[in-house]
Amino acid sequence: MGNAEDARIPGGAEVPEGAVAPEEQWLGPVLRRREQVQPGTTDQRLLDSEGDSEWVHTDPWRVMRIQSEFVEGFGALAELPSAISVFGSARTPVGSAEYEAGVAIGKALVDAGFAVITGGGPGAMEAANKGAREAKGVSVGLGIELPFESGLNPHVDIGVNFRYFFVRKTMFVKYAQGFVVLPGGLGTLDELFEALTLVQTGKVTRFPIVLFGAAYWGGLVDWLRDTVVAGGKASEKDLLLFHVTDDVDEAVALVTKEVGR
Repeated sequence: MGNAEDARIPGGAEVPEGAVAPEEQWLGPVLRRREQVQPGTTDQRLLDSEGDSEWVHTDPWRVMRIQSEFVEGFGALAELPSAISVFGSARTPVGSAEYEAGVAIGKALVDAGFAVITGGGPGAMEAANKGAREAKGVSVGLGIELPFESGLNPHVDIGVNFRYFFVRKTMFVKYAQGFVVLPGGLGTLDELFEALTLVQTGKVTRFPIVLFGAAYWGGLVDWLRDTVVAGGKASEKDLLLFHVTDDVDEAVALVTKEVGR
């Protein structure tokens, strides 16, 4: 390999000392030319045990981790029976009225033939998982990697922990036939408005959303009606995308009716 033409090795093999670097290089489907040519081949970089490890923090590697999370989630949840996702605050105190409502909702959903999916954390999520487990149903927790989280609650029978919120949210919607939303904070609101947007835009169909706790959700509903809808930012019919109730039996009846049970 003594001339520039011979040095242009397909696949980007490293050019021996004294040879002219290639001006064109193919790395799989990617073409690099001139100063963008990289030394070595993809196989070399894969098999070389030396060098820095910064590559594990690059976006292409993150894509692989994201893909693996989807695969793990799909594999773990594909054989679930019909399920309802229950959301609510991690800060709901054990023994409070809201906590006990979560337990009752978890039990009632199992009695109606559903598995129960929560975010797997403490508070309202733990309550719904506890109710599902006590009713001998399928209790699922989809956790998220956070600096202050303590892991999945002890009432989870099937648990998957995610790095990425958007992968986790996909699982909440894909494997549930509806949402019951207990009083909660920003995370609960995030899940609620994600679901409302998916239903409003027709991305999902026959997807009931029940807000449990009229006093808690009343201000939000008033704002949607009197500000968002009144200001032309949403339609009056969008207020029909969800139901508000204080009754456990009614909450379960609403999701059951809308999914054809």
